[in-house]
Amino acid sequence: MNSISTGAPNRRGFDLKNFAANNGALIGLIVLAVIMAIASPAFLSGQNLINIGEQVATIAILAFGMTFVIVAAGIDLSVGSVAALSAMASASMVANWGLPDMLTIVLGLAVGAVTGAVTGIAAAYGKLPAFIASLAMMSVARGLTMVISDGRPVEAPRQMAVLGGELGGIPVPIVVLIIAGLIATFILRFTVAGAYMYAVGGNIEAARLSGIPVKRIVVFVFVLSGAFAGLAGMVTAGRLDSVQPTIGTGAELDAIAAVVIGGASLSGGVGRISGTLVGALVLAVIRNGLNLLNVSPFWQQVVIGVVIAIAVLFDVIRRKNARL
Repeated sequence: MNSISTGAPNRRGFDLKNFAANNGALIGLIVLAVIMAIASPAFLSGQNLINIGEQVATIAILAFGMTFVIVAAGIDLSVGSVAALSAMASASMVANWGLPDMLTIVLGLAVGAVTGAVTGIAAAYGKLPAFIASLAMMSVARGLTMVISDGRPVEAPRQMAVLGGELGGIPVPIVVLIIAGLIATFILRFTVAGAYMYAVGGNIEAARLSGIPVKRIVVFVFVLSGAFAGLAGMVTAGRLDSVQPTIGTGAELDAIAAVVIGGASLSGGVGRISGTLVGALVLAVIRNGLNLLNVSPFWQQVVIGVVIAIAVLFDVIRRKNARL
């Protein structure tokens, strides 16, 4: 007997398991927020939420750049040092060479992009593993920062200081975060270069055989990582109203953690800017909530380490299931 078609579309119900698998970081963020709100009534106060937004801005912007590299199956350990070098070099050039303040942002982004290009060229054309190339740049960039500043803070130029102010009552770091997120999303999702990044990260040999310019894509992702690191460094300097030579120390680990917590795979080919933002928010909420609860900074590091380990474990399980 033939079944009778009603002509109605075949609608599937809400797949909770699939939603949880694809949005684990978001669910974790919501759970964390609820727990912190119960544990500390001050957590949901307007001022505290603004503080979280400002705190997450720097790490999220760094992590946006890191997302490009990780999607292409690389790693960039230099972003924290590049953030410091970009801000310091920009501020010093404006102060010592009498350049207009309006060039501050352009110079900072340029310095970050150039350092990223050097790392990318070393990895793509010099055949150095990305880990080693970026580790070397981490040391070089931090050393140059100390040389330029003689180990002393430098006053932030006027345009850089603006990045730490407010715009219509909204903190500028949050505005910059939103703009940077939209730009990163556009590049990764709606450009040919973005599609190539996923292809290179998914299978570099297949990408090469398909005619994708693998080496240029590798250089490009490091250029983007450096430019976003430069922006993050200037935002941090703007918030502090000065460029500290220690800006970004250890920030590369937070950036990597945010990307992985957000669902990206360290083996490449998987990652979203929206997920990275959620990952950065998870880290910020944990730190902010633990601060409100007067938890020792040492124990905070333990908690962050456990969260990172769990995120990587989920990534391993996800990849194992995908191969079955």
